[in-house]
Amino acid sequence: MPEIDPTEHEIAELGPKIKDVDDADELREMLELEEGGEDRVPVKTLIEDRIEKVEGDEGEVDPESIDLDELTVADIANLVRDIDDVAVLEDMLEREEAGQDRKTAKGQIEDRIESIEGSDDEEGEELEYVPPEEKHPDLDHPTNEKQWVESIDDGTYRDMWVYCETQHGELIDVSKEMLGKARRLMDEYNDHYGGDEDGNPEEVVAVLIGDGVSDLTDQVIEYGADRVVYHEDDRLARFRHKPYTEIFCSMARAGGQVADDDHAEVDWKDYDEPRYTVFPATNNGRDLSALVQGELDSGLASDCSGLYIEDAMISNPAKTGKPGDSKEFDRILHMKRPDFSGFEYSTILCIDKPFRDFHPQGASVIPGSFEIPEADPEREGEVVEFDADPADEWFQVEVTDFDTLDSGVDLTGHDVIVAMGRGIGDSPTEGIELGLDLVEAFDDAAFGLSRGVITSSYNFEGHVEQYVGEDRQIGESGQVVEPDVYVAAGISGAIQHKVGMDESDTIVAINTDPDADIRGFSDYFVEGDLFEVLPRLTEAVESGELAAALAEASDD
Repeated sequence: MPEIDPTEHEIAELGPKIKDVDDADELREMLELEEGGEDRVPVKTLIEDRIEKVEGDEGEVDPESIDLDELTVADIANLVRDIDDVAVLEDMLEREEAGQDRKTAKGQIEDRIESIEGSDDEEGEELEYVPPEEKHPDLDHPTNEKQWVESIDDGTYRDMWVYCETQHGELIDVSKEMLGKARRLMDEYNDHYGGDEDGNPEEVVAVLIGDGVSDLTDQVIEYGADRVVYHEDDRLARFRHKPYTEIFCSMARAGGQVADDDHAEVDWKDYDEPRYTVFPATNNGRDLSALVQGELDSGLASDCSGLYIEDAMISNPAKTGKPGDSKEFDRILHMKRPDFSGFEYSTILCIDKPFRDFHPQGASVIPGSFEIPEADPEREGEVVEFDADPADEWFQVEVTDFDTLDSGVDLTGHDVIVAMGRGIGDSPTEGIELGLDLVEAFDDAAFGLSRGVITSSYNFEGHVEQYVGEDRQIGESGQVVEPDVYVAAGISGAIQHKVGMDESDTIVAINTDPDADIRGFSDYFVEGDLFEVLPRLTEAVESGELAAALAEASDD
């Protein structure tokens, strides 16, 4: 029995899982399970393509001698992807023309040739550099100091920087996840590239900003950082846009070519800016990532769930500098995020263009996307206290009083999640109260929401209002959770919500629509009104008879 049963998964979640299966026999067993189950053509194609890839890797196919007539068009597409010799490709094209002469197969070979040497049909001159002040003399920009963006002359970039968010004096889980992922990425990077362009190993640099963060420096190293750069100030106990952004960017620019009042000379950094930056896709992390990347004149891939570093062959003249040319860019951070169809993952690249560098290559990561690594108390690293003097005008707004909810900030790590959707529409306040009652019935549960509730115009009364906020959102643009039990009440099951909870061990869905999408990936589907079902579930949990209540509700 294979480890992955495709009949238990939608195609959207199979793609990322199946790419890690390297056993062709296991893949064939998965194919048999699918053929004996739902027999979905897209799923079978996905598995078959993976089998071809695995067996191709094992068989070391020689493109110069293989009989193209025995290959499918998909086989040829996979084969030419890794061929960089134009002469070999031209020979394959001739053999295809002399054989089956398939238009689509020839197109795959021709496209690969064009990607390497450029197209004969496109002629163009190499781009000429025009200083931005000459190219746009009348440009009016609301931010005067950023009227034009230019590359740093011969800029140097190193290391992967990870912003480690804290709450109540502790690292939040996604900070630990990102440190573990960054550690793996940079270990692989140093093995593959041999370090930076000069052969020096590149590092994971953790950034801590806040009040009392010096207490966390050892812990950050234990989770994977080589160096920790921190700045603490009691005025930074709560996240503030301006000072957090300015301090992070001052750290990132310190020690570079430009050493002035805003770019400090330091002995722990000798490059212009980080090569990569990674932030949590939390409320504060999303704000900070956009502000920092904008200030550093680069781009941002937001809400990512996968990261890897590879070279990329690009033929876009905006990046190569000349129509018809192709150029291979190395050390590119590939940032994967689920698209809106759910069948694919879009991969975003942040690539330099002529006269313009896009560094750091930046991403924000959906909480729960990566595993929390085991802390290693034996790891050693460098701790740097960054000297900054935040300007008083950055603190013009003073927070005199605030309340902190007992739960709802971090939904990960709980045994049970009760999530509410638009099904509360008939009586929003009562619906939320019923969900909270069920949460209270469990020993370790948290309350979550679909995006539909947060963006709606419902009017909530009394204490219920404090439980309806973006910090409780589950899904693509919210948190990713993996509880033992996930109760989805009145949630239709859109793909954006699905990616945030479909790794839960047991999913219980309650919906009046028997054809709701969530039914397809639920373990228990209760067709009924949440206003009737939730009170019965709460009673069953309190009496220890949840399983019996589910069976009874399903029979109804």
